[in-house]
Parts: sequence; C-alpha cells; structure tokens
Amino acid sequence: MASLVSKIEVARPPGEVFAYVTDPSRFAEWQVDAVSGRMKGDGPPSVGSRYITTRRIGGVVRTTSEITEIRPPRSWAAHGAGGPIRETIKHTVEPLNENAWSRVTIELDFEGHGIGKLIVPLVIRRQARKEMAINCRNLKERLESDD
Repeated sequence: MASLVSKIEVARPPGEVFAYVTDPSRFAEWQVDAVSGRMKGDGPPSVGSRYITTRRIGGVVRTTSEITEIRPPRSWAAHGAGGPIRETIKHTVEPLNENAWSRVTIELDFEGHGIGKLIVPLVIRRQARKEMAINCRNLKERLESDD
C-alpha cells in the first residue's frame, strides 16, 4: 500500500519547525494519539538513536522507533524497532517565502508482523488517515501561536 501523505504550510522558519516536529517530547502537543515521548540515551539525536512514544491505539501502547535519517532543518525519518505494528515516518520541511514560512510533508506507513498483519489494514491505516489531517492542523496552530 502507498504511504499516507499530508502537507501543511506553517508561518515559521524551517529551523523552528524542524526542531518542533522531530522532538518526541512534543509529540503529545500536536499528535492526536500521542500520550508522551522521549529520546533514549544522552546526546543529540542522530541516525541510530531511538525514542519511545506512548500512544492510545486501542489501549495504551508504548513503541520504540529508530531514527534512520536526520538532515536538519530539511528531513527526518524513523522506523519502528519492534512489536506487531511498525511505523515508517518521514518529515520533510521546505523553506517558503525566504525562510519565513515552511511546508511540512509527513509521510507515514505501517508494517504488520504477526497479529499486526491483520490490524494494520483494518484499523491502523484507517485511524491514521483520519488523524493525519487533525495532526497537521494541530501542528500549524501550535507553531503559529507559539511566540
């Protein structure tokens, strides 16, 4: 199946947008199903760094993801590191209006393992499709009101 893709334009410079959208400790501020998030370990995030996110997905689920790409302030990608449902996420931030605005593109896909092979197409993709538009609106509102 094709990735779910959402785009939103935000009246903030790319560096600020990138720092916010890729910080797991801020996920709960703009992602509907996120309860909390944090990086594992010390030091700045890099390829191979892992983060833990707690989400409400048919109950409370804790996932671990690994950063697979990080190119500030342009792009960041991660992949689920275990469990029956593993997400692949990529955020791309493009500068607009001489770096005064940004276009954020979020690409999301899922891979099911075991019982996840049944849950991903029936529940997870449908739920994610509904939430992505809300998440983009939340992201825009949060960043544009944060002065």
